[in-house]
Formats: sequence, C-alpha cells, structure tokens
Amino acid sequence: MPRAIILYEIDPSFGPNVIAEYYLKQEDKLSPTILKDFSEKHDKKKLLDITIREGDNRYFSKKITSESLEKQNLYLSFILQEGEDIVSVKSIFNNVEETVIQNYTNDKSKMTHILNNAINSILSLMEKLQEPKIIKETINDRTKKMLDDGKLSEARELIDLGEEIPEKLAAEVKIAEDLLNQEFYRKAKKSFLKAAELAELIQEEEIATFLLNKGEQVGFFPDLIKERENLYKEVEKVATNLEINQLQIYDNFVEPIERLIEISLTFEEHELVDLLIKLKNNTQRASKLAIELNNIDENIRELLKKI
Repeated sequence: MPRAIILYEIDPSFGPNVIAEYYLKQEDKLSPTILKDFSEKHDKKKLLDITIREGDNRYFSKKITSESLEKQNLYLSFILQEGEDIVSVKSIFNNVEETVIQNYTNDKSKMTHILNNAINSILSLMEKLQEPKIIKETINDRTKKMLDDGKLSEARELIDLGEEIPEKLAAEVKIAEDLLNQEFYRKAKKSFLKAAELAELIQEEEIATFLLNKGEQVGFFPDLIKERENLYKEVEKVATNLEINQLQIYDNFVEPIERLIEISLTFEEHELVDLLIKLKNNTQRASKLAIELNNIDENIRELLKKI
C-alpha cells in the first residue's frame, strides 16, 4: 500500500501544481524536486508512467486518462512503502484513478478526503487478499442485503460461491506470486487472470481489477527483458565509440541509461539502479565537459590560424 497519494496537474505555463495530497506520515511530503522531475518526464518526454528512486524512497507517477473530466492534465503520484513491489503499485492505479474520476471536485478539502478513502480502500483490498475470512464476511453482508431486497436466487448463488471461492482465490493468488518470484512470467500472468475471474464470481470487483491489472503488468515482463537486452547492446556500442576518443558520444548514453533505470526499478534491482544512476550522472557531467572541451578546441584552432 502506498505511504501517500498526490493528485497534481501540469499547467503548460506554470508547470506542476499539487491539487490534493494525503500522507500516512506528514514527513513524507513530496519534494518540489521530485515533482519537477515528474513534470519534465511527463511533459517533455511524453512518458505516461514514471518511477523515480531517491535514496531509500521510491516514487511513482502516472497520467490520468478520462474523456469525462474537463481537466486533461491530471496526474496521480504514489510514495511507496519500504519493500513494496512496484508491480502491485502500478496495478492499484486504475482503482484509485476511477475513484478520482468519479468524485473529482475543485474543492481541495473534499479531494483530500477522497484520497484518504482511496488509501483505506487499498488497505481493505490488501487485507482481503491475505485473509479469505474477510472476503467471506463481506459476502455475508452482501447476501443479507440481497435477501432483504427479495433477491433470493441471487443470494443463494452467492452464498454457495462464498463457501469455497475465497479459499480458492487466496490459493491462486499465492501460486501467482510464487510464479512471479520464480520469474515464470507467462505462467504468473495466467494465474493472476484466473484469480481475477474467481474474484468476479463473488462480485469482488476491486480485487478483480487489481489482479487483472497485475496480470497484464507481469505479462509485459518478457518484452521488458528483451528491451533491456537491446538497450545494453546500445550502451556497449556507445562505449566502443568512446574507446576511439569520440567524446561527444557521451550524450548518447543518457537516454538508454534512463530507460534501463526504469526497467530495473520494475524488477526491483536496487543495486543495479544505484549503479546506473551513478553512470547516468557521470555521463551527463562528461557530456557537458566534452562540449566545453570541443568549444575550447575550436577557439584554439581559430587562434592558431591568426598566428
């Protein structure tokens, strides 16, 4: 579950502006630096979702897409809990996004309350996934209402499903998580989607959406691995050119390294991320120095011509 949810906009003239925010701990405030970094990557590089790591903290941001909202420049950012996997965070985005779209208002206080409710909803969802008993209790409450409303056949059907589906759902989620940890991504996707179908049977729509999204996220992993292999080849090619002293080539490092950082964050490869961030910082510095050296070289050549 996220430590915080921040709703912000990116104004074409004034840049990023926080609309509403809710933090479990007030010291977790989203810094202007991170917000500016999100804004630049969303706006200039046209990235729909972004993950940033700064020290021990990880931040996620994604654009809200909705035809019903008048505002088309809204974004949601999460600050992640320690040890929380980025795949799960990306998977709950749709649930929070839907809540924001349905309840959006210009009243900052009301929007803060909506974000608070979203965190509570996520907490409830995670508890249900870990404990079938909680799902059974919600099914009981739902069937009581059905009986009160005279929906006898629907209530009986849900009661029957409630006897066995919660345990099957919990077992299937565990299988999916185990397969994910073992890096059997295609099998993990199938298992998450199967769990989503079970959740739909007992009308647990939030759980179903979460598991469906997580399955789709995991399904992209083989493509990400292939992309990462190609990026490493691109970096190696640039490094070869450096060996023949083409200093201006440093600038070509930055874009593939940034993407490698994004992919490595998805796979929770934190030591590699630290290495890549250092490499990116050094190549950016080297690129500036190479440009400066090139300018000095041109000045020297011009001066030599006048001697």
